[in-house]
Amino acid sequence: MFWVLFLVLACAVAIGSCGRLCLAAVRAAESEHAEHAESAESADARILRDHELSLYETAFLSGGPVRVADVTLVSMARARRLLLAHTGWATVVDPDGTDDMERSVIGAIGPEGQRRITPLRAATAAGDAVRALAERLVAAGLAVPDAARSTLAGAVRQVRSAAIAVVGLGALATLAPGQGAEQQQTPVALWFALPLLLTLSCLAIARIEIHPYTRWASPVGQRLLAARPAGADGLFAVAVRGVRAVDDPGLRAAFGDGRARRAAMPE
Repeated sequence: MFWVLFLVLACAVAIGSCGRLCLAAVRAAESEHAEHAESAESADARILRDHELSLYETAFLSGGPVRVADVTLVSMARARRLLLAHTGWATVVDPDGTDDMERSVIGAIGPEGQRRITPLRAATAAGDAVRALAERLVAAGLAVPDAARSTLAGAVRQVRSAAIAVVGLGALATLAPGQGAEQQQTPVALWFALPLLLTLSCLAIARIEIHPYTRWASPVGQRLLAARPAGADGLFAVAVRGVRAVDDPGLRAAFGDGRARRAAMPE
């Protein structure tokens, strides 16, 4: 009967993680409801009618702070204000940025005028300019607050880890010695199917009900993104899809695309 201890532990892990996810989802829904309590439909309609997303706003709502940094780097490279080498280095060509995002990039590069692109992206994404953009979008109801999004994402990860833990505990219980004849009639693994089913069902429901809150854009922001006209130009394509939308293989190589890097290197 030693396997029962594994079963109890598996049930505790599954119930605890699913409970945390449900609680996080309820709090997120309550917060969303409170923010749009007064004439929510008319407020959302007004936002959809009056707000036209800028390039940086589109990038943030589509992919978060790092996407904003990527769009800024690509924009500066295309304008010849920044050189992005396929070796992974960024070099300042024009030290005068045209807006706060570009000045943030130049400041993150530093006085030497050159920096590796990977840490540059991270530094720009964590900069004051991107943080201010995020705050404006949250205040406008277009972006999910970072606390709510992080809490929900963490709860979903915990449920996934719980599902893996249930499988592992079930395997240990199945291999444990000393199982009697009654366990042979009812396989031990069948008991572990219950907590596993609970975690998988919770993840399936979360995919449908909670997924909008784990993205960068709020439900209203997602509708605003979807309302953008098709056939966006190059920079807006990068804002929506990321650096994979860059048509220059040299630029893609600069961001670490190995296949693009090999294509950009001379034979």
